[in-house]
Amino acid sequence: MYKYLFGPVPSRRLGMSLGIDLVPKKVCSLDCVYCEVGKTTKLTVDRKEYIPFDKITAELSHYFDGDNPDPDFVTFSGSGEPTLNSRIGDIVRFIKNRKPNVPTAVLTNGTLLYDKNVREAISGADVVLPSLDAADEETFHKINRPHHTINIDNYMEGLISFRKKYKGKIWLEVFILPEYNDNKKALDEIRKAVMKIEPDLLHLNTLDRPGTLKNLRGATRDELQRTVGYLNMKHAEIIAASPQRKNILSYRKDAETAILETIMRRPCTPDDLSKILGRHTNEINKYLDVLEAENKIEAIQQERGYFYQVKNK
Repeated sequence: MYKYLFGPVPSRRLGMSLGIDLVPKKVCSLDCVYCEVGKTTKLTVDRKEYIPFDKITAELSHYFDGDNPDPDFVTFSGSGEPTLNSRIGDIVRFIKNRKPNVPTAVLTNGTLLYDKNVREAISGADVVLPSLDAADEETFHKINRPHHTINIDNYMEGLISFRKKYKGKIWLEVFILPEYNDNKKALDEIRKAVMKIEPDLLHLNTLDRPGTLKNLRGATRDELQRTVGYLNMKHAEIIAASPQRKNILSYRKDAETAILETIMRRPCTPDDLSKILGRHTNEINKYLDVLEAENKIEAIQQERGYFYQVKNK
């Protein structure tokens, strides 16, 4: 198991995706109520070399030099906000030099794009997937709980400025949470913002599993369809349902089986499963999505968090 690389994992949007973790868990500029990685432990906008460039490129070289198939994408994601790593641009260039035929993708919350250095650093990526869950200050704070220096104006300014010069594809994700951002006012503001940002695709997503707050629920398929209709925007689509991950080449039945066999013995959190099975938490989460969608497992709230167990039928 690599320390900073994970996967390839079955991604709903990026196929067979080799992930790169550029910051420790969980260093982020937001503390989103729905985050599947967990509560932010270091809320910051300070950019630095959280994980050394040499350590990441050593693992990438080992992977590329080994008997491994080229992934569909090399994806900057992982345990926090990847643009907080000040060497992200250097790593994008390293991959382009080593594997020019393999596209790169950056999953970012987009909050640091007001910084010209950040915009330039990720400009070499083929696809950037920023998120925009709210376009008004009240909803932004309610859902995303940002670092105190971030406000909706500099957030929006960054996304719009990035679009003006970036030559690659932007796939903008809006995470719909019932009773948070599915009302007329919030959706009207999101629509106006999307028209200014002009992404190539607009992806609507929702909660698959428990977030960091109790009593959150994901939007139903019908609710998401109504939201798409209300927004009435070109290139808007709902991200494919979790079970469709099984159709992706990188989906590993042995990983699914290992998770089921482990939680048959005792309920586990995603972090527990990551340590026991030697897989990155993000990879574990992908398989939990599928198993829960298939009604094979369930999450139980306990003092230490959500524990997954096999569902009694």
